[in-house]
Amino acid sequence: MRKPIAYLLPLLACLPLLAQAGPVNINTADAETISRELTGVGLAKAEAIVKYRKKHGPFQRPDDLSLVKGIGEKILDANRGNIRVTAVNGK
Repeated sequence: MRKPIAYLLPLLACLPLLAQAGPVNINTADAETISRELTGVGLAKAEAIVKYRKKHGPFQRPDDLSLVKGIGEKILDANRGNIRVTAVNGK
């Protein structure tokens, strides 16, 4: 009979994969989703992203996030693979 630890180790090895952020459409996501999915973006920065989007309209490309106060190259570089920018309402 195998020891329980033999079953547990492979499961623990998978945990880092579960912690990775997923893609987020910055033109449609709410602040909670943005803060959960983008590395280095807490709720305050995520709310600033949503506020900027509501005031200025949809983002055209991921780099437009740098127009939001508190979002710089470091955050953009950490999240480039997870940022999605798609048209809103078919535009």
